[in-house]
Amino acid sequence: MIKKRFFKTKNEVEVTFEWPLGSEETVSLAGDFNKWQAEPMKLNKRTKVFSYKTRLPKDDSFQFRYLINESEWENDPVADEYIRNEFGSDNSLLHTKEA
Repeated sequence: MIKKRFFKTKNEVEVTFEWPLGSEETVSLAGDFNKWQAEPMKLNKRTKVFSYKTRLPKDDSFQFRYLINESEWENDPVADEYIRNEFGSDNSLLHTKEA
């Protein structure tokens, strides 16, 4: 799940990426906005959700994927769109343009 919070006075969007806890031990987020460096997501044990919050520029698009247990890449099932990557699979795409 992706939550977007638009600010009226700022040229950025607060984005919260979420991944529900299943059998995963670790979940990290990597994308073109962080130079594809896998950033660990925090597990909220009460809500059983891994999350990562960041701010991104408005009116742009960003590619990202989740790294599960440091070995398996997954896309977000509710991404705004998907785009082919150079490895023959798809990346999730996030748009920060307000609808």
